[in-house]
Amino acid sequence: MVEDEIPLDQQPNMISSHKSPLYSAFNQLLAAKSLRLKLDNVGFVAVIALQRCLAEQQIVKEKNIDSYCYDVTVTDGIWQVKCHLSSNLNHLVQKNILRSGIDVQITQCSFVYNERRVGLGSVCIERIEVGGEHSHILHSVKDVDAIPVLSKEDRGSVIFVQNDAPLQVSRKHYLSLWDNEDPYGRLWIPCLPPADVVLDVSKMILLCDLESVFGTSHHHLPLLVRIVHKSRLRFYGKLETKIDIPYQAYFEVADQSGSMSMVLWNALCPEWYQRLNVGTVLYLQNYTLKKSYQNRSRPTLPDPKMKTFTSIEIGLNPRNPTAVIDVIPPKSVRPQWGLPDVPYQFISRSELDSLPNNYTCDVIGLVTFVGRCERVRNKGNTVPEKYWTYRWVHIVDGTSDHPFILEIFASSQPEIFSGIYPMTYLVCTQMRVCRQTDTTASYLTSSCETQIYTTGFHKGQPYVSNPAVKSFIQWTKTLKDSVMLKKTVIGGHYCYPPSPPVFTQTIADGTAEVPVVYASELKEALESLQYREHKRMAIQGLITAVQYMPWPEQDQVPEQPAEQVSVSSTSCQQWQAFSRSVLSAPLPGQRISPQGVIQRQVSRKQQQRETLANSDAESANSGRSPRKRRKDTQETRKVKRRYLTRAVVQQERESGKGRTEGEEGEDSEPEEEEDEEEEQPELNPEQSSGHGPQPPTAGLLCTSTPEERQEGDRPSAEWESSAWAALRADLLEHFHFDDLQSESVPRRFSFEDKDYLLQQNNLHPAEWTAHESHPDQNLNSYTPVTCNGYFKITILGINQQTAIDTVFLPVLSHEDPRSIGLPQDAHGNTMLSCLSTGFVGPSGTPRRRTGPPIST
Repeated sequence: MVEDEIPLDQQPNMISSHKSPLYSAFNQLLAAKSLRLKLDNVGFVAVIALQRCLAEQQIVKEKNIDSYCYDVTVTDGIWQVKCHLSSNLNHLVQKNILRSGIDVQITQCSFVYNERRVGLGSVCIERIEVGGEHSHILHSVKDVDAIPVLSKEDRGSVIFVQNDAPLQVSRKHYLSLWDNEDPYGRLWIPCLPPADVVLDVSKMILLCDLESVFGTSHHHLPLLVRIVHKSRLRFYGKLETKIDIPYQAYFEVADQSGSMSMVLWNALCPEWYQRLNVGTVLYLQNYTLKKSYQNRSRPTLPDPKMKTFTSIEIGLNPRNPTAVIDVIPPKSVRPQWGLPDVPYQFISRSELDSLPNNYTCDVIGLVTFVGRCERVRNKGNTVPEKYWTYRWVHIVDGTSDHPFILEIFASSQPEIFSGIYPMTYLVCTQMRVCRQTDTTASYLTSSCETQIYTTGFHKGQPYVSNPAVKSFIQWTKTLKDSVMLKKTVIGGHYCYPPSPPVFTQTIADGTAEVPVVYASELKEALESLQYREHKRMAIQGLITAVQYMPWPEQDQVPEQPAEQVSVSSTSCQQWQAFSRSVLSAPLPGQRISPQGVIQRQVSRKQQQRETLANSDAESANSGRSPRKRRKDTQETRKVKRRYLTRAVVQQERESGKGRTEGEEGEDSEPEEEEDEEEEQPELNPEQSSGHGPQPPTAGLLCTSTPEERQEGDRPSAEWESSAWAALRADLLEHFHFDDLQSESVPRRFSFEDKDYLLQQNNLHPAEWTAHESHPDQNLNSYTPVTCNGYFKITILGINQQTAIDTVFLPVLSHEDPRSIGLPQDAHGNTMLSCLSTGFVGPSGTPRRRTGPPIST
């Protein structure tokens, strides 16, 4: 029995135990004749931890489930217990619905015996109801480890709650919750200061001599080498794998004669991986030699004088024989040993554009943008499925107006990877240059040998004396923190390189990076995505409706300080003007007939009054679906329809200057009655043909009723194809993916809220800790980067059977990290040109980098 478990018959506080929902529920389960129990009104428990392990092959075949199992640790504040999660609930974890730090209600559970071990079993959670965003139980818990673990001994059965081993399978360790590369669990020994070692350097062998002794003996002389490169961990476990800890890690080691690969195998990885770092000097005994595996990536050694031996590699194994590894303290390393320094090849941002594709380099810079952690499915692994974790980062080094754009994959350094934030110094080694053949976009992506270091981890690293690093540090001393802080951004949706203006990919190519899918299959494809999974897909369709949506919604708008109100108001007005100009402008290549605009003679007072009323109505309509708004409009007798062109908007804006509410109210009622008999707009021949949806006309249709006018509502705008109403009636499916999520919008960075912002943009932690609870904080209270609204676009599938509502959030300013790499060519600010380029700008002029533009 684990030493922190307390049998129920030895509990010191029986009164508190009787108040415990866990105590009551599991007592009922063990006392029942059936192994399954439905629980009513048990109350909520809090999720402390979720842990993942590879499933057993037999279980997967029998139950047709996915490749992983999950254990969940829950507490009611009095006791805690680890339970196995039924496989039919796996999807709740994979979509981050069931996660640490929330309250859940267990409605059905069962007792499962371990049939391979006598007298052992555990509780399996079979049905569950998820509570709110934050746990009320954990809000008052300061130390989870202080909560005792519940165990039970009854009728020869014992529930064991093992702290760091899976419950239901024969696996001996857990995997990281979201990927397989990061070390996770207590068996992984952290980096410890090395102990002093006495060496006999007279009895050693050089790397260059190993090829000559390969195959002649099982016992080789010791090696004295320095680690010059380190790869990330590789988990090679499969369902049928019987190895307890199937890991390996490659290192490049060097001595005075050259360099060679060294492989750390299986159980030695938890013991030594985090203790063997770049620059570490090793004394190796009982190692093995074998032929090198050629089909793998290798680091690039920038030193041409260093010879590389690739025919064989050094193996360090946990047994047969058991390798002996000694780490030499830096103070004990002698110059006469002739060990080479760690080679680096730092480049500056000004040099990047002249480097060839796949060129390997090292970089250092000041972080100005760090994106949220995302995941991408590894296409090479289907069983068990695997995911890569990555994030996008911008760094500057003062040599160019443009930043380095870095695609950084998890490098088995979870603490460093999750701790990247703006205003820190970041070093990335063994990065590869990626350059698109059809664009000028270039960025750096990490390799298997990439190591990253950020503020707090630079001390003692071999690169600190590199001239390029020293030059960068001197440049940073000329910066003002207050100025640089204004340029920092964190989080939000980011995808690089930007999509090309014209889709040139062969549609029949099923292996393409952006597969073309049926519109009817899109829902299934999106629902299959797991937590933070990123995937690009393409569909063929026609734009049938566009609606501008203010963001955030009115009920989500946080209270702002007085000094921020004027700024937000101005930005909202700019967004309003832009949305009207984009929706009123024709698409390129389309002729707009003047019959598409209603010609009316109204007084200047009436124009202004209708403008205000229409703005109110647009805001009121923005919270309802197009179908609901159209129904309400048809059922209301007093409906005013008008088309607002840019000229009319400007004229009404000018006519409204200097007028008061009293002047407007004198003749508003007679004019409203006059508008009741207003005729319907005439359509141009292209629109009335009914041969499919047409592009936006020169006018913007606005509707309003007296009941819909709400003072203080935020404006909206929309365009709809004349054929859309008829086509919508014949749809088989209409998918709605048009909600702009808060975490998709980039935010301004602040040091005061660093921990919270990092938590929101990192992957959700597997285990809850007290400092990660922020029930009173809201992401919407942090200043977004140039986002006061977005466009909801309705796309009709090319066969007109499926429609999809989606979000388009254009780039408005250079302050948006997505602006880097976008084309600079001017365009007409039509919706089609904005969709093609991804940004908006002043109509007819080159794109400026001075803030949100206003089209007139």
